[in-house]
Amino acid sequence: MTISYADDGFIHGHAAGTALLIDARGPGVPAVVHWGGDLGGNIDADAIVSAGLPPRARGALAVHTPVSLLPERARGYRGRPGLTGHRDGADWSASFRLDRVAATGPDSVEIAAEDPGAGLQLRCELRFEASGVLTLRHVLRNAGTASYTLMELSCVLPVPRQAVELLDFTGRWSRERHPQRSAFDFGSRVRENRRGRTGHDAAFVLAAGTTGFGFRSGEVWAAHLGWSGDSTMFAERAPDGRAVVGGAELLGPGEVVLGPGEEYTTPWLYAAHSRRGLDGISSAFHSWLRARPQHPSRPRPVTLNTWEAVYFDHDLERLTRLADTAAQIGVERFVLDDGWFRHRRDDTAGLGDWYVDEGVWPKGLHPLIDHVVARGMEFGLWFEPEMINPDSDLYRAHPDWLLQTGGRMPPAWRNQQVLDLANPDAYAYLLERIDALLSEYDIAYIKWDHNRDLMEAGHEGQPAVHRQTLAVYRLLDELRSRHPRVEIESCSSGGARVDLGILQRTDRVWASDTNDALERQSIQRWTGLLLPPELIGAHIGPPTSHTTGRTHTLSFRAATALFCHFGMEWDIASAAQEDLDGLQSIIGFYKQLRGLLHHGEVVRGDHPDPAAWVHGVVAADRSQALFAYVQLATSVTEVPGPAALPGLDDDRRYRVQAVHPAGEPSGHSMAPPWMADGGIVLTGRELEAVGLQMPVLDPENVLLLLVTPIGK
Repeated sequence: MTISYADDGFIHGHAAGTALLIDARGPGVPAVVHWGGDLGGNIDADAIVSAGLPPRARGALAVHTPVSLLPERARGYRGRPGLTGHRDGADWSASFRLDRVAATGPDSVEIAAEDPGAGLQLRCELRFEASGVLTLRHVLRNAGTASYTLMELSCVLPVPRQAVELLDFTGRWSRERHPQRSAFDFGSRVRENRRGRTGHDAAFVLAAGTTGFGFRSGEVWAAHLGWSGDSTMFAERAPDGRAVVGGAELLGPGEVVLGPGEEYTTPWLYAAHSRRGLDGISSAFHSWLRARPQHPSRPRPVTLNTWEAVYFDHDLERLTRLADTAAQIGVERFVLDDGWFRHRRDDTAGLGDWYVDEGVWPKGLHPLIDHVVARGMEFGLWFEPEMINPDSDLYRAHPDWLLQTGGRMPPAWRNQQVLDLANPDAYAYLLERIDALLSEYDIAYIKWDHNRDLMEAGHEGQPAVHRQTLAVYRLLDELRSRHPRVEIESCSSGGARVDLGILQRTDRVWASDTNDALERQSIQRWTGLLLPPELIGAHIGPPTSHTTGRTHTLSFRAATALFCHFGMEWDIASAAQEDLDGLQSIIGFYKQLRGLLHHGEVVRGDHPDPAAWVHGVVAADRSQALFAYVQLATSVTEVPGPAALPGLDDDRRYRVQAVHPAGEPSGHSMAPPWMADGGIVLTGRELEAVGLQMPVLDPENVLLLLVTPIGK
C-alpha cells in the first residue's frame, strides 16, 4: 500500500524513496506537512507537525496558517488563493470546512469539504503512485441557488525552503522545450499560456531544487499540468519563507459559469520528488507512464513519414517506389502525410474537406494501402481535424462553424482557421468523416496535427478554449473507442501540444517539426524529462535539414533518432546505396535494442564540458546499456576529458565497446587506447566515478557505446 488514511487523522504514503504526510484533522482543507524524502513506515505524525510549527513573527498573523491543498484567504493565506470566483460579486472568499476523508483505493484518497455560507462544495482527489508520482485534482460544485462564476481553481503543493532554484521551459517552432533557470526568490513566478493549445513555449515541467541541482545531483520537486488548453503554472515564495508550486487551467472571462448543481473539474497536476537530481524525476514519471493500462505495449515500429520525402506531390507511382524502398530496408509503418484530400495541392486550401481527392486518387487510397500492406508494413494517414481553410467546401457551406467572436475573422495563421468543436454539427461532421475513413481503409495509425494557435477563440460570443479542449478530448476518446487498434500521434506544429492531457488519448508525440539532429539533441533531451523514449517520435531527416539548412552525416542523424520512437522522413527512394546500407544497418540495430531503449531507465550525465553531452538507457536489471557521447561543438581543451557512464550496477563488471551501426563519427581516428581490441572492462562504480576518456570528435557527431556484462 502506497497511501493510507489513519485513525489519527493523517494521510501517509511512501513509495520509490518519497514520502507524503498530510494533516487531515481539520477543521479546514487538509495541509501537506511533508512531501519529500522517505520518512520510513513507523512515524509519529503529530510530533512531525509540532516540530515544524514556526514561532509567531512580529507584525504578522496571530495564528499559524498551514499551506492546504487549496490555500484560502479566509484562513490567513497571503499568497495566490487556490480558488477565485464570485456569485455576482458575492461569495468571493470561501472558507471550506472538512467533511470527510476516504481511501478510494490502495493509492488514492478523496477529501470532501464544503462552505455552506458560500454555497460551494469541494472534492480533492489525490493519488500517490508506486512510482512516487503524486497526482492531484479538485472538483468544485455549486451547491447554491444562483450561478457561480469561476475564475481559477488551482492545485498547489508546498516545497521546502532548501528549494532555492527554479527550472522551467520556453521555446518556439522547431526549438521546443528550451530550459531556463532562475533563482526561487520572493514573490511569484507565473507562466501563463494563452495560445489555446499547450504551446511551443510552454513551461512544460516546473522544477524547484537545491542549489545547482543537475541530472544526477541535488534534491528536486517538479510539477506538470496535464492540460492541452490555456494554462497557468506558478512558483511562489512568501515573506515568511514558505514556498509552493502549482498549476491551473487559465479561464477566460465568464468561460466557466456553474449553474446550481453543476461541477467543474481541474486538470490533473502531476508531481514528483527526487533526491538524485532530474534523472530521479524522469524515472518517476517514466515508471508511472509505463504502468498505465493504455501505454503502448508492442515494440514501437520503425516509421517512415512521407512529408519531407514528397511534400504535396502525391503520385501513386512515386509513393509505391518509396514504399518498396522502405520495406527493403526494414521499415514497419508507412505514413502518408498532408495532401491526400480534396483540393489540397498546397497549404492554402482544402482543410476540412476530409474526402479522398478523386483527381489525385481516382481509385481512392486502396491501391497505395494495398501495396504498403502487401509489403508487410502498416499504413498511417495524416489529419488536421481541428482546422479549416477559408478556401474549402466546408467553409463555403458552413462559415458559422469557425471559432471566432465579434463577427470577425481571427488573424490568419498558415492560411487556416479553427473549427468550433463545441458546435455539435461541426463535431458530428468530423466524427463521421474520420470514422468513415478508418472504417473503409486499413489504417493502423493517425498523425493528428494542429498547426496554429487559437486567437480570439469564441463560441456564441463567449471564450471557448475550455470547451474546445474538452471537445477534442471527447472526439479522440470516441474514435479510440470505435477503432481501438488505431494508434494516434499528437503533432501540433511539431511539439506545441506535448502534455499528459493529450497523452492520455494518444500513443506518442511529435517532439518537433525539425529533424535537424543538432536541434533535436536538446529537444529530445528535455522532452525526455517527462516522457519515456517510446512516446517521443524522432526521425532521420535528409542530409540537409529543411528547417535550418544544416547538413549532417548519416551517423549523427541516426544516433540522434535512435534513442526515441525511431523512424525517418526522407526521400529514401532517391538516396545513394551507401545511405540505404547505413539505414538498413541502423534499423537492424534499433530492432535489436528497442526492448532496452523503450523499457530501460534513461540516464544523463552531468558532463563538465558544455560542448559535449552524455546520455543513455540502462536496463532495469542493469544487464545492458547503450550510451551516447554527443559532441555538440568544439571543446576548449585539446582533448576531451573522461565521460562518466552513470546508472550501472556498482559491483558488476562490464565491457564497453564503441559501435558504429550507421558509420563511424567524424574525428574518430584520434581515439584513446581503450577503444582498440574490443573495448575495455570496468565495474559500474568505476565507469561512473572515473569514467572513460572520449575520442576527439568533430562537432555534431555522436559516439555510441554498447555496455554488456562480464560473467554473472
